Amino acid sequence: MKKTPSNGSHGPLAGVRVLDMTTVQMGPLSTAILADMGADVVKVESPEGDISRNSVPFQSPGMGHSFLGINRNKRSVSLDLKQPEGKRALLALIPKADVLVYNVRPKAMARLGLSYEDVSAVNERIVYVGAFGFSERGRYAGRPAYDTMLQGMLGIPWMWQRASGEMPRYAPFSYCDQSSALHVVIAIVTALFSRSVTGRGQRVDVPMFENLTHVLFGEHLAGEVFVPPKGPVGYYRQMSRDRRPYQTKDGYICPFVYNDKQWRSFLTMIGQPEKFEKDERFSSHRNRVAGPDVVNGFLAEVIQTRTSAEWMRLFSEHDLPIAPMNSLEDLLHDPHLADIGYFQTAEHPTEGTLRRTCYPTEFFETPSANVRPAPRLGEHTGELLAEAGFTQAEIDSMSATGAAKCVGGAGRKRAAAD
Repeated sequence: MKKTPSNGSHGPLAGVRVLDMTTVQMGPLSTAILADMGADVVKVESPEGDISRNSVPFQSPGMGHSFLGINRNKRSVSLDLKQPEGKRALLALIPKADVLVYNVRPKAMARLGLSYEDVSAVNERIVYVGAFGFSERGRYAGRPAYDTMLQGMLGIPWMWQRASGEMPRYAPFSYCDQSSALHVVIAIVTALFSRSVTGRGQRVDVPMFENLTHVLFGEHLAGEVFVPPKGPVGYYRQMSRDRRPYQTKDGYICPFVYNDKQWRSFLTMIGQPEKFEKDERFSSHRNRVAGPDVVNGFLAEVIQTRTSAEWMRLFSEHDLPIAPMNSLEDLLHDPHLADIGYFQTAEHPTEGTLRRTCYPTEFFETPSANVRPAPRLGEHTGELLAEAGFTQAEIDSMSATGAAKCVGGAGRKRAAAD
């Protein structure tokens, strides 16, 4: 039978409790997705808090913009796990948890006495998920892993240099962290489904490097798919130097002319219908893919002859794919996103009016909803420890010794009621 949710949510994961021992970006983003889907996510923080609490800009210290964005719908319990009482408090939370997820190195968890063996001894049905840099089975096991380092190892700066002819550079967002967060969500939901069938919890490792390599080589393994190879790695269509937004008379646009029907329509639109039949470089998908520099160069030359608005109108009239090249500011004010209410404002009890994104996946039978703002550090420590069975005197003692950090009076009220 499904448990009654503790966070008032009614989403598809309502009744699932997650102990979130992650920090910064990858782990908190994955648990934010779970929280948006209704899971009761308990964010376990040190007395210093998640480092992303210090991200600039912020309204109040400890409530940085990055933290606010990916820690909504969570409850914060602040414990010093190096103190026996702090660890005892965490162990008391484990029996009611369905999932424990962490993103430090496994040896660090073992030193805290929180290995899978330690945790499963307290709750044998726990789904114990480690999200870290590298598989424990290889020589990179235990190495630190950060987004920019992994981008370098995956060849992303090299691909940028190869494709653009410019200096190598990282993707201008945390690609590895944010992509890996999705793999963590998939792993957790899959393990929960497995448990519903077998009745057993399990340990799950989600190594970033290997998962991202899996995604990358989905297209860039290229000629090395074959043994012996039929060419080098790197999908040359994606590596073409002219595969970029096309410059118009007054800006840039992002058209996409791909299949035979689209090419016939495009060439007719620009007054060169005979080019499809007479120029073999354009007459078949195989030839166009084999010569991306020729195709992209031709498009680049033609697109320069009109304004962005003219091309947007012409492509739309001929049912050809095209999109604007947005800035982040443009995206913030995108009319389609406005139609669906994607950006919303809400009042935070300490940070004032905040803009937030809605959770985009739509569940028609079990819709999810935002029910909690991002928590202050230790805001729910007393509440959660009271739920775990600690008396108010015990909570006060842990707070006095620094084993637990409590903010507000929720825990006192709950403990008194109990």
